[in-house]
Amino acid sequence: MFSVLRNRTYRHLFAAQAIALLGTGLATVALSLLAYDLAGGNASAVLGTALAVKMVAYVGIAPVVGALADRLPRRTLLVAADLVRGTVALALPFVTEVWQVYVLIFLLQSASAAFTPTFQATIPDVLPAERDYTRALSLSRLAYDMESLFSPVLAAGLLTLITYDRLFLGTAAGFAASAVLVVSVALPKPAPRERAAGQGALAGAAYGMRLLGSAPRLRALLALNLAVAAAGAMVVVNTVVLVRDHFARSVGDVSLALGAFGAGSMAVALALPRVLERVGDRAVMLPAAFVPAPVLAVVGAGLAAGVRSWPALLGAWAVLGAATSAMVTPTGRLIRGAVPGKADLPAAFAAQFSLSHVAWLLTYPLAGYLAARAGTAAAAGALAAVGLAAAVAAALLWRPERAAGAYRPARRARLTRERAATAA
Repeated sequence: MFSVLRNRTYRHLFAAQAIALLGTGLATVALSLLAYDLAGGNASAVLGTALAVKMVAYVGIAPVVGALADRLPRRTLLVAADLVRGTVALALPFVTEVWQVYVLIFLLQSASAAFTPTFQATIPDVLPAERDYTRALSLSRLAYDMESLFSPVLAAGLLTLITYDRLFLGTAAGFAASAVLVVSVALPKPAPRERAAGQGALAGAAYGMRLLGSAPRLRALLALNLAVAAAGAMVVVNTVVLVRDHFARSVGDVSLALGAFGAGSMAVALALPRVLERVGDRAVMLPAAFVPAPVLAVVGAGLAAGVRSWPALLGAWAVLGAATSAMVTPTGRLIRGAVPGKADLPAAFAAQFSLSHVAWLLTYPLAGYLAARAGTAAAAGALAAVGLAAAVAAALLWRPERAAGAYRPARRARLTRERAATAA
């Protein structure tokens, strides 16, 4: 899997991603503690709102950036996004009001909404071979797991020496290092997609959305996004309240619980390249979609009964991490195999980035406000129901006989006509 790091361009891009995510992980821990500091037992509601603001930025900005990605220099766009994110991270330690958190989170995540889909669309051009690209996807998943696993561990160690607000300095340093690494390599130019004069970013964004609706497997992916969000929202939003209030444990144990989620995710990401070569995407992603619902249901029942088993919570979080990794890691393969033209990949990745975060936009407030108003047990039960409905929808949409197909002929022809109609 690590053989793709011999490619210098990809090696620098992967390092940029990993370092930036390490800093983002520190910010996640710090933001949880900041919310608890500002709102106490109402921290779940504050976090749920802050993360919903993040999703609004992702949903609104990513498709537009994807539509413009073939007009802008990729390196300039990536570096500018890193610099904006670093500047916002430096401002976060100085907030004193909840509304200030919301404003800064929107600015930071707007820059991330420009960075992430552009980065994702660059990798297939850097590593055109399918085998290399599959390995790169697993490495990319490992980078996200580093955010979930190593960042909390690092944060726990740092919190013994410094106050939590200083963790935001690590976030800013991560974004600065990411910008330097991106500058150090020459990136391939995106393949231009022909469009009619006057066709704007919104029309291009709508085209990306239609791409994801034109193949059965990609329609199923939209349902899988909701299953992932149901599991992830419970972990991200409610861990701090569970650890601090329900279990009455220390600040450092917030990091440990988040790290358990990352450990499960990383274990699956390491194993997936060989598994996907043998069984394919559908055989991995659909079974994983049915895991979060029963786990969340058991967690909810335990919380309602007053059970306070710390090892059980860590185990549940690890299982949820493993399931979400199995659903998320093959996503790039799925999109690359189903989208008919290489020039359409930036729009498709941006649309997936945006639509996947619509799911988080629904589940983050649900997890936060239910936990604050009705308790964490009610939040876990509601998210279990959402996850089960999403898994059933994905299974119905992604039938076995269609798993190997890309676009159905009629839809392929319609998209071909759309591209022809946009030619200058």
